[in-house]
Amino acid sequence: MIRAAYDWMMGMAGHKRAPEALFAVSFIESSIFPIPPDVMLVPMVLAKRARAWFYAALCTVASVLGGVAGYAIGYFLFDAVGQPLLELYGYGSKFKEFSSHYNEWGAWIVFFAGVTPFPYKVITIASGTTSLNIIVFIVASIASRGLRFFIVAALLYWFGEPIRVFIEKRLGLLLTVFLVLLFGGFVALRFLL
Repeated sequence: MIRAAYDWMMGMAGHKRAPEALFAVSFIESSIFPIPPDVMLVPMVLAKRARAWFYAALCTVASVLGGVAGYAIGYFLFDAVGQPLLELYGYGSKFKEFSSHYNEWGAWIVFFAGVTPFPYKVITIASGTTSLNIIVFIVASIASRGLRFFIVAALLYWFGEPIRVFIEKRLGLLLTVFLVLLFGGFVALRFLL
């Protein structure tokens, strides 16, 4: 099924309705779909480099809206399904402690997941489940998803096809290392000062 979805996305990248498909894929990837929109974004930008910024903005808007949908899934379904299970197994208080820690670092967690290859959908649902402040969630999502999609679009715009392999194989790793170092620096400053 995943291979069929991937093949469909690659085929849609050249279709006249590609922007609508890119929006839809970016939206559902943020809450339930396993394949990132980059699969469509990369060939679309390479085919029409002048529209790189439009495609990056489209991915960003759709991804953040999809993230809000994922947040809603976590927020509304937790009370009906998750909380009773936690109480049944005696983990209700431990989850409250987890929620407190999650929400303390929530903006960074959302930002990290939004830029790196970590599944963003996991964080969107977890943010709703822990009732992370919705404004914090949205701002961190806009910053991270925008950064991610605009970096990909910029690299493709400036370097074209030769940068494609780098993006597909190494960009996620480089962004992850950068964010780990950035986050580590903030943690070190917090405990040293």
